[in-house]
Formats: sequence, C-alpha cells, structure tokens
Amino acid sequence: MDKKSVHALIGNSPTFRQLLNTTQLVAATRASVLITGESGCGKENLARYLHAHSPLAQRPFIAVNCANLPENLVESELFGHRRGAFSNALNDRDGLVRSAHNGTLFLDEIGELPVTAQAKLLRFLENGEILPLGCDRPVQVNVRVIAATNCDLEQMVKAGRFRADLFYRLQVVPMEVPPLRERAADITELVEHFVADAAHKHGLPRIEFAPEALRVMRAYAWPGNVRELRNLCERLTILCQGQREPLGAAHLPLDLRAGEIQTRKATSMSLEQNERDMILHALEQNKGNRTHAAKTLGITRYTLLYRIKKHFPNEIGLPKAELAY
Repeated sequence: MDKKSVHALIGNSPTFRQLLNTTQLVAATRASVLITGESGCGKENLARYLHAHSPLAQRPFIAVNCANLPENLVESELFGHRRGAFSNALNDRDGLVRSAHNGTLFLDEIGELPVTAQAKLLRFLENGEILPLGCDRPVQVNVRVIAATNCDLEQMVKAGRFRADLFYRLQVVPMEVPPLRERAADITELVEHFVADAAHKHGLPRIEFAPEALRVMRAYAWPGNVRELRNLCERLTILCQGQREPLGAAHLPLDLRAGEIQTRKATSMSLEQNERDMILHALEQNKGNRTHAAKTLGITRYTLLYRIKKHFPNEIGLPKAELAY
C-alpha cells in the first residue's frame, strides 16, 4: 500500500479543512514545524503525512519520543557517542539525529526534553552540526525537524522549563491539530476508514454502524481523540465479527452512551415540566374548573385528572375551583 495513502489525513470539517490547506503548503518544503494538540489527536500522523508528501519521502523518517529517553543517556541517544566516551560505551553510536540524515526527524513530546539536551538541539538547528560524546570534531547532518507537544510550551518558557530560543526556532511553522470533539462532522468518514483498516489488519469482514450509533458517536466528547475512535473501531470489528445487521447504539460502550442517556433524561424532564406548566396555565385560565381546563387543552377530563395525579400527587399548588367538578 502506498505510504501516502497510509498516512492520509481524513476529514472535511471546516476546522480540519483549514489544517489541510496549511499542510499542503508546508509539505513541499523543508521548514521546521511545531505541531501542537491534545494527546491522541493525530500529531504523529500529521508529521508522517508531511514527510510522505515532501521531497524527502524516500529518505528516513525517525520518530523519537522524548519522554521515553533515559535522562542520563539523552545526549548519547540523540547525538551519539564514541567508544569509551563514558562507562559502558563499548561501541561507537551514531545517534538518532544522524540516523535521520537527509530525512525527517520527528521529536514527539518535545516539552519533555531536558534543558541540557535542549541547548545541543538548538545548536544543531542553527548550524546543522552535532557533537557526539567523546568526539572532538562536529559532524554535519542534514535533517528536517518536526516537533510535537501536547504541552503549552509558551507557559513552560515563562516557567524556565523550556528554552525560549529553541521554542522560536522550532515553530517556524506552527500547526495545531484540533481535538476530535471540534470536528464531529468528520466522525462518519473516520469510522469508515478505521473499520476498513481494522478489517484488513485482522482479515475480518467490515462492520457497519446504524445511523443512531453514528449520532451517539458524534455527540460524544472523545477525551482520547482520534486514537480512542480508532481503538473502538478495531475492538468492535473483532468482538462483533459475524454481526450481519449494522451495529446500533447498544453495541457502543456505556461511557459513549452516557451523554445520550443524559440527553434523553433532560429531554424527558423538559417535556414533563412543559406538561406541568400547561396544566397549571389551563386551570388558572379556567379558575380551577377541570372540565373546562380539559377542553382548553383538547383532552378528556379523565386524561386531565390522570395527569394531575401524576404531576401533583397531593394537589399542592393547584388553583382552587370556583365551580364544582
């Protein structure tokens, strides 16, 4: 399968369309990019898309999760070392930056990079040189850098936890990926994509969702964003294999349906309050006469009495009738 299609950007909502327009302009360049957005919204997918549609598409794409780098080995992992540079340095190591030579280096969770390593990264971004530990001469490396974070780097700069010069050097082109709750119109298209992908991955038939299930999905807040939706589609593809009918809302996890249940309860309460208000208004208009109030409401007297017992079990708050009933 074509890499460009694998790392597709799915969606046509206005919010996402704006991001796509920027992506088309940036992909053809080698500019540094800083991608921001909540966890699970697709930052790495955007980075891979930028690489796959760039002049570097046939070159390496090296993804680095800065939060997973051992603090005492960050510089060695990123910039390499020479044998004997420190204890246990038994062999030369190129480092991840050099492994991405002539390609793209994706630094995920860049806000977790220690300040000491931030200084070396800034030097590399400025002059394209790295200095492996134990090496007395810098090494020239040609790499496009794309960084991503779900942190507020500007606040981290103010707090002294992230270098201001590095922040401005990284965000030559800032790109923000919107959370899934702000692009609910894309959910149907995303579901179709993830279901097809899961079916292909596991060799299973594709499942389908009924309109009611899709409506519940569009109303859900998706705290885990696109990652949560993708995982749900894969899970249901596995667990509901052999299901001939489209999956309804009952097939969705309870936490997804909780919003729908609350909406129904609120709607039910709203209808009950409206009915209660209409009965009171009709009784007041007819000075408490229930026969006349029933005619005003267009219902039988028996129905009105039933509704009164339902909403006013002790008849507290009802206007007293001036005429017998």
